[in-house]
Amino acid sequence: MVRRVTLMLQLLLLTVSSSSSRKVDGRAGEDVTLPCKYDFNSNGATSVCWGRGSPPLTGCNQQIIATDGREVIESSRVSSRYQLLGRLQDGDVSLTILNATEEDAGRYGCRVEIQGLFNDEKYDVDLTIEKASQSTESTILNRETTHIYTEKMTRHVTTVTESLATRSSNSINTQKVQTTTGVTVSLVCVVLLLTALVTAGAVIKTRWNQLKIPQQQQQQQQQQQQQQIFSLVQYGSPTTLQHHSPRSAVENVYQIDNDDYEFCS
Repeated sequence: MVRRVTLMLQLLLLTVSSSSSRKVDGRAGEDVTLPCKYDFNSNGATSVCWGRGSPPLTGCNQQIIATDGREVIESSRVSSRYQLLGRLQDGDVSLTILNATEEDAGRYGCRVEIQGLFNDEKYDVDLTIEKASQSTESTILNRETTHIYTEKMTRHVTTVTESLATRSSNSINTQKVQTTTGVTVSLVCVVLLLTALVTAGAVIKTRWNQLKIPQQQQQQQQQQQQQQIFSLVQYGSPTTLQHHSPRSAVENVYQIDNDDYEFCS
């Protein structure tokens, strides 16, 4: 019973899932294109993958390149020799192998993911590569050398560009730090200068007050002494203060009455 169900499922998969096979001949040292197309107008942009060998139930065997229907997924590309040069917006997802070699010969599988269960389109392409002549081999060698040199130069240019960008960024950051430091130092100097001026002003004011207070005290003492002199010049007791003219004051200083006493102050 289980075998019958398995057999029926396999037949169903083979019937529902469309598949076709093509043969393509190429020559070593030349570019070769493996065809694969789908109806873009009916299905819209859809995922497509290429791999070595026939497509399995899902995905691609030994995937070499893939697309989301609008652009190549670079992370899926195993070599820059594999290109999708057709118009993806028209459903042309043909695989182009640049500078083909004899090792590229074999079966390739193209899988177009169509929405729905078991609706994927699968295409097998058998590639045959003819051996190149001596002149062609020399051309292939030159192409490979040029390709390797180009890749190395591209990597070198990229590295140099990134290094220059990093140095430029570091230089800008250093200039910003230096500018910020200079501004900070200037602000600190201004604050210190203002603090010194305020402190000097306070010291000068305190010193001036210290010099001014004794003079005021001397003036007050002189005024008090003068007031005491004029207050003590009187006839009676100190409690009865009477002010007289300068003449009477002189008479009061030296006056001898009948009791024969002298009053001085």
